[in-house]
Amino acid sequence: MAIEVVRKHVFVSGQVQGVFFRDHTREMAVDNRLAGWVRNLGDGRVEAVFEGPVAAVDRLVQWCHYGPPRARVHGVMVLVEEPIGEAGFRVK
Repeated sequence: MAIEVVRKHVFVSGQVQGVFFRDHTREMAVDNRLAGWVRNLGDGRVEAVFEGPVAAVDRLVQWCHYGPPRARVHGVMVLVEEPIGEAGFRVK
């Protein structure tokens, strides 16, 4: 049986820069064997792409609603996209 792979593009707003959000996201993604990337945006948000098995991607998206201990998340926007075969997870 094949594992269903999904891709979700996430934008997180609030106090999410300067609180190690990107580093924690990378650690969580690697622990969950997801591919993709994360970066800070100039408007203060964090943007991330998670690609992998449905349950693991959903765990990371759910985690983004809270983030690391020092983060104060105010909103999360999620776009579902077609998987493109990302390899590895990186901080941009």
